Amino acid sequence: MPTHDAAIDLTTAPEFAGLPLGEFAFPGPLREQLVAAILDGSKTSTTCTLIEFEVDHEELPQPGQREVVIDSAGRGVAVIEMTQVHTAPLSDVDLQHAIDEGEGFTSVAQWRAGHEEFWHSAEMREALGDPHFTVDATTMLVLQRFKVIAQVP
Repeated sequence: MPTHDAAIDLTTAPEFAGLPLGEFAFPGPLREQLVAAILDGSKTSTTCTLIEFEVDHEELPQPGQREVVIDSAGRGVAVIEMTQVHTAPLSDVDLQHAIDEGEGFTSVAQWRAGHEEFWHSAEMREALGDPHFTVDATTMLVLQRFKVIAQVP
């Protein structure tokens, strides 16, 4: 897990003021794992369900859009820029995307099992306001690729 200088926070850096926040998973161990993978360069893709954007009334990200990645304490630790964004059904996720998520997945089946566990979690169901939310092969996803353009030293 990376350590950060508490005095440095990219959410307050003038050059990144006003950028949306990039929140990976929920605060806690999984977020810290994902943030560490972003910072070490092993995570260059991410996946959300399309319904998450609909529930939050958010527009889909676009290539070129930047976000400040925050850790579990809410500190801005990196700025990422979207390089590709597209929607696809769960059944269309390929191995390269799964590998590029930086979580150590070596097969699409392994990636899917890990993501289904997250999407079917009590936290996700609460966030979506649907205690029975489930995904299947036809669930529409938002597949994003990004690059780090700045990070806390």
